[in-house]
Amino acid sequence: MLKQEVNIYKEIQRNTEAAMKAIDAVSDKVFDEKLATQISKQSLEYAQIRNQAYDKLLEAKADPYRSSYAENLKLAGGIQYNTLFNTSTSRIAEVMIKGCNEGVLKLNRVLNHNSQADEQALGLAQRLMQFEEKNIRQFTKYL
Repeated sequence: MLKQEVNIYKEIQRNTEAAMKAIDAVSDKVFDEKLATQISKQSLEYAQIRNQAYDKLLEAKADPYRSSYAENLKLAGGIQYNTLFNTSTSRIAEVMIKGCNEGVLKLNRVLNHNSQADEQALGLAQRLMQFEEKNIRQFTKYL
């Protein structure tokens, strides 16, 4: 496996793990049943994509991505701060949209720097980006 594929799979893993942690952080603040169901389903899809990237890294005997304590603290702290005084459905949707946008941005950056990767890595990255964009469209209904 080329280093470019490793870079893409690690970014997919980082991106999906951040999304799942964000969902965990907001799930107890969601009071709208439809939104709660939607983010639960999203978490499952993120887990499937993450597992595919993780498996590819293990097959190549590459080190998988490991989030740091500081990254986890920043993510959870940011969500807590952004929902401290406003836990409305609209605010939760806004926070999740921002997270999805950040994920798409970072994934695009990694893809631009690793354009020689194989079709499997690029395809999984495209799947994740399309999923993130779909999530953004779904979240906008709650604004």
